[in-house]
Amino acid sequence: RRKLRTDVAAAFPNLSAEQLTEFIPNKEELNVIKIHSHKGEAVTVYMNNRNPILFEIEKALYPTVYSLWVYPDLLPAFSTWPPVLQKLAGGADLMLPGVVVPSSGFPQVERGTLCAVTLLGNRAPVAVAVATMSTAEMLAAGMKGKGFAVLHTYLDHLWEYGDKSYPPTLAPLHVDVGDLSLKERDGCTVLTGKEELNKNRAAETAEHANTEVQQEAEDSRTPQEQMDALFSQCFFHALKCKVKKSDLPLLTSTFLRSHMFSCCPAGQQLDIKKSSYKKFSKFLQCMQHQKILQVKELNKGVESIVEVDWKHPDVKAFAVPEGFSSASAAQDSKSEDREQVYHAPEIIPLYGVSAKMMPLFQESGHRKGSILSSSEVRNIIINYVKTNELVDETNKNLVKVNAILCDCLLDKSEQDEISNLKWDDLVSRCLERLQPLHQVTFFGQEPVVRKGNVEPIDITIAQRSSNKKVTIIKNLELYGLDPQCVANILQQKVQASATITPVPGTKDRVQVQIQGNQIHHLAKMLLEEYQLPRKYIQGLEKAPKLGRKK
Repeated sequence: RRKLRTDVAAAFPNLSAEQLTEFIPNKEELNVIKIHSHKGEAVTVYMNNRNPILFEIEKALYPTVYSLWVYPDLLPAFSTWPPVLQKLAGGADLMLPGVVVPSSGFPQVERGTLCAVTLLGNRAPVAVAVATMSTAEMLAAGMKGKGFAVLHTYLDHLWEYGDKSYPPTLAPLHVDVGDLSLKERDGCTVLTGKEELNKNRAAETAEHANTEVQQEAEDSRTPQEQMDALFSQCFFHALKCKVKKSDLPLLTSTFLRSHMFSCCPAGQQLDIKKSSYKKFSKFLQCMQHQKILQVKELNKGVESIVEVDWKHPDVKAFAVPEGFSSASAAQDSKSEDREQVYHAPEIIPLYGVSAKMMPLFQESGHRKGSILSSSEVRNIIINYVKTNELVDETNKNLVKVNAILCDCLLDKSEQDEISNLKWDDLVSRCLERLQPLHQVTFFGQEPVVRKGNVEPIDITIAQRSSNKKVTIIKNLELYGLDPQCVANILQQKVQASATITPVPGTKDRVQVQIQGNQIHHLAKMLLEEYQLPRKYIQGLEKAPKLGRKK
């Protein structure tokens, strides 16, 4: 233990004697475990209070993120964007384009210096890394190339050895804006400038200057940083004022469209592509890492928020911006808002190249798993036929079947009988034998590619006891429609009881069940109000015949 304390003091000279005793205590239990990394390196891990505090590789000591959360200034720190954390935790090194350049400049480090990696806006480190070049070399390289070799991150296997706590929220020490700087000192914020403030008017001037600093700070942020901040603001606002526990599980697309959009200040617009996250799912993953909420894929390719921690300090600390109506008023207009803002998703059928079809697509530079649209498949087939001179000389409508076309497109029973195929038959056979996929693009979100053919909204009529009929609607989530929301709207329209029930034989999937045959009302709602194409709705033919009542 004494030797370890000496080694730690030598490795981290800026630790005070008190901090050193606190770090390597005299009496508390200290455990040592040996593990092997994926590369096969022998790693010695030192555990205190069930958390790994240090790890040793080839006689070099490194702190874990648990230690850095207690001593955040132990190592020189470099910031990155929140979405980068996922890549670092997956084993990637930190590239220089992903490093945020602060207005105050980088800490001065040499090649081989041990550094901490933080996320923008939080001083709590999320990774331990070694600089692969000096600060001067980073700037000389135009902030391109690999900047840091990452050794350990929050969310990796070493972190999992501990209590799996998440990073604390530690405000940055300095926010430099022009000539003014806000410095954290003994927990109090003191405003300093090039000119000293008049002591008699200190309070008044500080308040005024503080507002100016905030405004300047906002102006000095990049558009991407501003969009990140807007997403964060609308996210916390929506959780605090719009979402109730009874709304869960809540489709992530509904949360964005119906809740976050309505929290956006006048004159501003949420656009995920202009943020550092690029995809709303990545933004939510980041919030999930912070233990604010939990997201699950309840349906194939469709994510829902299943749990929210309303007691999380970040949610509790959020103050609703001025100018927004009360939560109750927002709740009253909720169903109306949802109806107005729904946009039907854009759905495009796609095709994946399978192993069997590979020979036909190799010439055009495609591999197994390549994803193509129907027009791309058609063009590839046409080019293949022309390049290999397979057009029948006597009849241009026919294509000669060579060995590759025979293997890829003909069944065994057909291989000895068919020597020519019509163009349309050739293309349709090809599309049939490719792996079916489809791309769904929800309003304001990045496209999502899902396996298989798109499942339609399925409407059926079932007979219940006493000869009563009920209408059952499945797969609404696949089209970004919240089943609970649809049930509420239908109930109001037809004045009949509507409930949400589990889909028999499935996990976590739900269906809407409403009394009576309500297909006429459903058809009007889905086709006219929600503008969904008829081909994506199955069962409309089961509508009751409209005859004269006797």
